[in-house]
Amino acid sequence: MKMEEIRKIAQDKGISPQKSRKADLIRMIQRAEGNNDCFESGQAEICGQIHCLWREDCV
Repeated sequence: MKMEEIRKIAQDKGISPQKSRKADLIRMIQRAEGNNDCFESGQAEICGQIHCLWREDCV
C-alpha cells in the first residue's frame, strides 16, 4: 500500500501521520484499531491475522 493511502487511513482514525515512517504509522493504526502492533515484526506467519489489511506488505 502506498504512503498516501496509509496517511489517509491514519487521518480517518484520528492519527496525525506527520513524518512517520511507513512501518511506524501502520503500527499506530493497528493500535488504534485494537490490534497487535505487529507489522514487520517477523511474526506474519504466526500472528493469526490472515485478513489483516497490512498482511501483503508485512509478509
